[in-house]
Amino acid sequence: MRFAFLIMGKFDSREDQAVIHNGTARIIGVSDLEDAARTAKRLEEEGIDCIELCGAFREEGARAVIEATGNRIPVGYVTHLPEQDDVYRKAFAGK
Repeated sequence: MRFAFLIMGKFDSREDQAVIHNGTARIIGVSDLEDAARTAKRLEEEGIDCIELCGAFREEGARAVIEATGNRIPVGYVTHLPEQDDVYRKAFAGK
């Protein structure tokens, strides 16, 4: 199985990439949802079997990526338990 993990932030998806495990796992930084949708569509066309998204995507972003890939491959997104809401707010405040 080949999968990709997309992270969203101050990234350039053309340059901010890493490949591990003989190319079966990729991590790609994207700048926003539009960049993510373009990147996901390209990955799906290249034969990626599954895409995971960082928590910054939320449900809305996951739906955008699912739409971009035609709902042909699994797309998941990271979430956290409610008891960590304050910890997350502090960690990502102003980022």
